[in-house]
Amino acid sequence: MTVSGVPSLPASAQKVSMGTKLAFGFGSVAYGIKDNGFSVFLLIYFNQVIGMPAEQVGLAVALALVADAFFDPFVGHRSDATRSRWGRRHPWLYGAALPIALSWLLLWNPPEWSNGALFFYLIAVAMAVRFSFSAYEVPALAMLPEMTRDYHERTEVLRYRFLFGWMGGLVMLYAAYALLLVPEPGYDNGVLNPNGYHRYALVGSGVMIVSVVVSALGTHRLLAHPNTDAPATHSHGLKDFIAALRFKPFQLLLAAGMCAFANQGLFFALQNYLMLYVWEFEQSVFNIYPFVLFLGVAVAFFIVGPASRRLEKPRTASIAALLSLMFATAPYWLRLAGLFPATGGGMATVLILSLIALSITFGICTMMMISSMIADVTDASEAETGKRTEGIFFAGFFFMQKCIGGLGILASALILAIAGFPDNAQPGQVAPQVIDRLALTFAIATTLIGLTCAWLFTRFPLGRADHEARLAQITQP
Repeated sequence: MTVSGVPSLPASAQKVSMGTKLAFGFGSVAYGIKDNGFSVFLLIYFNQVIGMPAEQVGLAVALALVADAFFDPFVGHRSDATRSRWGRRHPWLYGAALPIALSWLLLWNPPEWSNGALFFYLIAVAMAVRFSFSAYEVPALAMLPEMTRDYHERTEVLRYRFLFGWMGGLVMLYAAYALLLVPEPGYDNGVLNPNGYHRYALVGSGVMIVSVVVSALGTHRLLAHPNTDAPATHSHGLKDFIAALRFKPFQLLLAAGMCAFANQGLFFALQNYLMLYVWEFEQSVFNIYPFVLFLGVAVAFFIVGPASRRLEKPRTASIAALLSLMFATAPYWLRLAGLFPATGGGMATVLILSLIALSITFGICTMMMISSMIADVTDASEAETGKRTEGIFFAGFFFMQKCIGGLGILASALILAIAGFPDNAQPGQVAPQVIDRLALTFAIATTLIGLTCAWLFTRFPLGRADHEARLAQITQP
């Protein structure tokens, strides 16, 4: 059984060249910068620098991201159905580069308007950023099942996507803390310096457009084949999207992904608050922080392949989710119990950074497994329906991710509100009971979500043996 218009792959394991892996991965540098900016800096920038209430910022971003989530199925459908001399995906990759760069500049250079007007400005520009990235990222990830059908090779390819995504985000994070968001007269802490964010926007915009274009060029030879003569039978828009949502393996994966991305969103949206106000880190620690995160990413890059081969993907994801949760929340439970070293000491700093690195390691392993399992879901669906709709499934994945990402930022703002956290607060000047409420609320929320995530992965029904049987069915004449 074959699907017209889709690059033909042999039934045997198709290996992807190192050059293609690197090019495919490099494209995620742009996504990493965007994701890091939204997760780490957007809330604190508009709240503590611009002066908008945290709840207002959270609501604006949530509305924008939820609206954008409904754009993803459209992109997935149109990408599946695109007919061009460059195939299904590459027209989207090339076309998204400039809108990504321009919208990013606008996000970090808001006009001097009232909070009410800025609320609508933030919604509009955040939507522009996310729409632009949807037009790139959904088709880009939909290329994965087209690159290889091999069960484990997909994880190997995805390693580079995650490595470059995190590397791009973390290099930009380091540049932000060490070079761009630096103290100036009137701004003792660089994170609260408005001038730094203009520099941050300009540098990020330039790197993003290079990343997208280079990745598209690097995967062009393998996948950008003319398909103008192929019938548009891959997708039927809303009908196929609804069918994808009804597919039980996809439902379970989406539910697990919701939990995983919710915790990731909470962790990064609140991380600056936790480091500044709970742990009272100095600027030097902020400069080290990106390297700590990258250490976690690097370890994940090397262990995820052997782990998934030994344990299979669902079990690897479940165990990784539990370990990530344990390391992420340990310092807060210990602090609330009075068992953690005193804040500000070298021992406390080393322990916190070490636990963050371990949490990131296993959190990244979880994310890699989710993306790899989505590619397997597309094969399972093809075996049942006879149609390949990679764009639809990855659009559904992004639909979930963005809804949860938006709600995650909103939830972070609500946690700050529950804690009674003040606007324009200075480190060391927030009441201890407020700090304790912030730590406790964060720990409880992430624990409940993380346990649910690990359990859902244990219910995922598709393993390697099933994949091989489906592959034989799909590739038979």
